[in-house]
This record gives sequence, structure tokens and C-alpha cells, in this order.
Amino acid sequence: MTRTALEKTLADVLGTTPERIVELEGGQIGSVFRVSLANGRTVVAKTGNTPLATEAFMLEYLAEESYLPVPSVVHASDELLLMEYIDGSTTHDEGVARDAARQLASLHEIEGPAYGFPRDTLTGPVRQPNPWTESWLEFYRTHRLHHAGAIAANPESGPGTLPEYLFERLEKCIGDLESILEEPPQSSLIHGDVWRTNVLSRDGRVTGFLDPATYYADPEIELAYIDWTDTFGPTFFDAYERERSIRDGFWERRRFVYRVYPLLVHVHLFGGSYVDELEATLERLGY
Repeated sequence: MTRTALEKTLADVLGTTPERIVELEGGQIGSVFRVSLANGRTVVAKTGNTPLATEAFMLEYLAEESYLPVPSVVHASDELLLMEYIDGSTTHDEGVARDAARQLASLHEIEGPAYGFPRDTLTGPVRQPNPWTESWLEFYRTHRLHHAGAIAANPESGPGTLPEYLFERLEKCIGDLESILEEPPQSSLIHGDVWRTNVLSRDGRVTGFLDPATYYADPEIELAYIDWTDTFGPTFFDAYERERSIRDGFWERRRFVYRVYPLLVHVHLFGGSYVDELEATLERLGY
């Protein structure tokens, strides 16, 4: 959507004139703008080639089902998402890490009927199938690893391609999932994409979690993603464990198994060094 088209659409949807539009950090997939309106209100506008109504659904679900601070949705269509503007920085101190741990531990206490979600969701532009599944291992095997692996191995589907030899090693890892993972005690609601630019903070507190990729999962997959992206360090994990224990074996092995899924997504989207990192992760797991 061009800037002129965005201005016209905003005026039509909101009934007031946008006075200033500033592009924000974090729009790797699509574009994000802070919009100052003539009536004194400030909103965030997101445009892109993904169905943005799906992101709106996830934000509204988190707002209804949890206490996680997320922006309220002002307007949603597949082409345009308008949200409440939340002030905050994407540079986080240890106070923010502790607060994020407390809030995510609380989110992970919310139990679902099974593993999955009421509808399919997105991680970036990549579809996440979410059929309700009783077994976490079956869900992770079929609807995360097999699904993302097939996309990443298809040279027609994106700029990055998973080499055939690495796909074969991935298949061996998937085949051994029962021996390297375990069924968690319960399904937990997760944000699904907690990394630095998706967290806003101010004065030692989280003011907003953005861009969710929500579903009910083993909450360790959330922790593994935070560890992989280095969004938060030991302060976060120490605080999380005081709120909600981390099961034995996570640090030694399972965090690397859960790293495979986002690596496949990144291989598909970006290729490059993510192929090498996926290979190193599979090697670490013995594949």
C-alpha cells in the first residue's frame, strides 16, 4: 500500500485526517507506521502481504483470555491492521527481563483443551496449522516440523531452500521424536514470537507484547525461542523458574529440539546462515 493510499484508507476508516505518519522499527514482514491523527489520537498502522486479520484475531484472543499486555485492535482487514499505540523501547534491562518472566509464566498457566488453537495462525508470513491434537509430540511432529520442513525444502516456496541432505537428517530427527522429547503435563497458551522487537518496555516493565504467533503448546517452545533469539538472558530464566519450574532436560536437549522449528521457518524466509545453524543444531542432537 502506497503512502497516499494509506492516508486515504486511514481517513476513510477512522473518520479523521492523519497528520503525521512515521515508519517504525520491526517491520521485517510488511511495514509498520505510527500515525498521529488530527483529533489528537495516535494509532499504529500495519500493512503487508499477509492476512492481517489473523494477527488481529490473535491479539484479541490474548486480550480476552489472558492478562498479557497487548495492543487493542482498532480496525482489522487482511490488508490493514490498526492498533492502539503503546509507548515503549525495544532495549530491555534486567527489570524488564524479570517482568517479562512473570507475565509469560502467568500466560503459560492458561491451559487449553488440547494442543492447537481455534484457527490456523501465522508466524511472520508462514501459516501455522493448529488442528486440536491430544498429543504434543504428534502436534509438534506433524504441524510444526513436517509442515515447516516441507515448505523449507520446496525451492518454489521462498528465497531459502533446505538442502536435500539436511532434509533427510531432519526426517531422522523427526522419526526419533519420542526418544528426545516428552509429553508435557498440560497444554499452555503461548505468545509464540517473543523476541526483542516484539517486546516494548518502559521504566523496568513490559508495556506491550506485539506480533503474536499464538497457540496452545508445550511452554518450553516459548522459552527455547527466547533463548535462541537471545531476547533475554539468565535474569529472565531465573525469574521464570521462581514463578514456574522448568523441567529437567530442557537446557541439555529439548531447547535444541524446539529450536529446529523456528530455524526451518528462517531457512524458508531468509536462507543463508540459517541453513548452517540448522545443520549445527541437528548435529548437536546427533543427526
